[in-house]
Amino acid sequence: MSGKKTGRKSQSFLKGAMVLGSSMIIVKLMGMIYKILLSNQYGGVGTGLFNSAYALYNPLFMLSTAGFPIAISRMVSESITKKRYRDVKQIHRISVPIFVMAGCLCFLAMILGGFLYVKLIHADNAIFAVLCLSPTIFFGCLMSIYRGYFEGMRNMVPTAVSEIIEAICKLFLGFTASYLVTKWGMSKYEATGYVFGTKCANAVEAQSVIVPIAIGAAITGISIGSVLGFVFLFIRYKRGDGITIEELRKSPPPRAPGATLRTMIRTAIPVGLGAIIMSIADMVDSTIVNIRINHIMQDNPQALLNVYGSLIPDNVLESGATHTYLYGCYGIALTLMMLITAVTQVFGTSALPSVTAAWTSGNKEQLKKSMETVMRVTTLVTIPSGIGMSVLAEPLLSLIYHGSSVSNEVEIGSRVLVVMGISVIFIATSTPMCSMLQAVGRMDVPLKLFAAGMVMKIVVNYILVGIPEVNIQGANIGSIVCYGFVTVVALYVLCRETRIVPDFVSIFVKPLMASLVCGVAAYFSEIFFDYFFKQRIATILAVLTAIIVYIIALFLFRAIKREDILQMPKGNKIVKILEKRKLIR
Repeated sequence: MSGKKTGRKSQSFLKGAMVLGSSMIIVKLMGMIYKILLSNQYGGVGTGLFNSAYALYNPLFMLSTAGFPIAISRMVSESITKKRYRDVKQIHRISVPIFVMAGCLCFLAMILGGFLYVKLIHADNAIFAVLCLSPTIFFGCLMSIYRGYFEGMRNMVPTAVSEIIEAICKLFLGFTASYLVTKWGMSKYEATGYVFGTKCANAVEAQSVIVPIAIGAAITGISIGSVLGFVFLFIRYKRGDGITIEELRKSPPPRAPGATLRTMIRTAIPVGLGAIIMSIADMVDSTIVNIRINHIMQDNPQALLNVYGSLIPDNVLESGATHTYLYGCYGIALTLMMLITAVTQVFGTSALPSVTAAWTSGNKEQLKKSMETVMRVTTLVTIPSGIGMSVLAEPLLSLIYHGSSVSNEVEIGSRVLVVMGISVIFIATSTPMCSMLQAVGRMDVPLKLFAAGMVMKIVVNYILVGIPEVNIQGANIGSIVCYGFVTVVALYVLCRETRIVPDFVSIFVKPLMASLVCGVAAYFSEIFFDYFFKQRIATILAVLTAIIVYIIALFLFRAIKREDILQMPKGNKIVKILEKRKLIR
């Protein structure tokens, strides 16, 4: 089956990034709608419970995969470049039992550790969300086998399709399940005064009992999506991976299985540890924000109330869930940030096989072009996005989270987003930088950088979140310090290792200049349109205006290069049109 002549599909960096990027935009938009619906329905407390479950899930999932998807992608790409197709097959065979065992262990760890974690963050009712999310670890591991394999072949389509399947289940099955649980729970309260065996004095109390279980039901859709995503990838692999019988016949004998396993482990461990440390950032934010704000509410609650006034509802204060509520407000702002980081994570995924192939072949000119393209495309997205989020923080959140039920959460979240917009530039830029370091064989460097950065983040978070006037903004400042350090040092080491000095003006200066123009346009157009239209329409028009101004500014500053466009689908035709109008050189 796998030797069938199907024709191997591979894409350039930009084509691969566009495939994954397009799917990621669809996935993240669905995810955003999903979170908006949940936030509108269950408010800051529900959002806090949801994010708390993910804060535990992320590092455990990174531990279960332990860098093996990246190791597989890099090894497959290197083997394809050297035409060692039997090694490619062997890499897949060896990876299967590793992922199955790791998935089982971390699935159990999340179930058992979940009970301790919810006690630690003073949110016992988050256990429903944690337990419902735990199967996703196991099936996520199984999906990683095939995603890393196809990505190494520079075929991003299977990964993209499986992610869309997950997103569809998450949105439609997840929200439907939460809606049905809520409707059933409220009908039981109205009929008997009890909800899930708990006597409730009023509808507000009944809703507080329902929310944790409804969030767990919503997360069940995510787990079902991971099962169906795995089924798709398994069937896709069985249909054929594009390696022909003739290629296998001419291929050199594979390395000894032990040698392949040792190489995989040597590659995976530093990558995996770096990813684990990076993913711990969410748990750090969740744990420190919840613990430190809970301490403030015990020792000096008035200082925190002076910051937010009446924005924290009375029922939240009375139930002692202020820390969960504020973390939920932080999570509302995170929804926008994660859209940007997801896109640049795609750049890192797509860059790895492309840069690996150039590094393996020793083609320094191609390596320089690949590195510059990755960096430039990354900054063209991250810098304007971060500035735009900061400038339009309140209008953007009001646009996507509308309704009086979450108006207080939006006001708090918009304050968070102003600072978060700056942090996202560094967070989103660090991922492709570290992917390129992994591609050129320096898997150890991201591990060291993220370890040092995480220490900085923990110290800064702990100090600043404990200050009532700063509170949840401390997590943003910690992110700026951590990821700013990682981005700058990773760039320095990459230049030193490859002995390539990229064009910093085209990579950083020109996108920054165009982004500042974009930010100014966004700010003043929002004010202008607000005079003539309702706020939501004014915000949409301001965003569209800013995008148009940004694109014009990019061409005026010559921030886009000819070789970048050539890597796009129909790139030759686009280049001819732009050259005719003297928009590129």
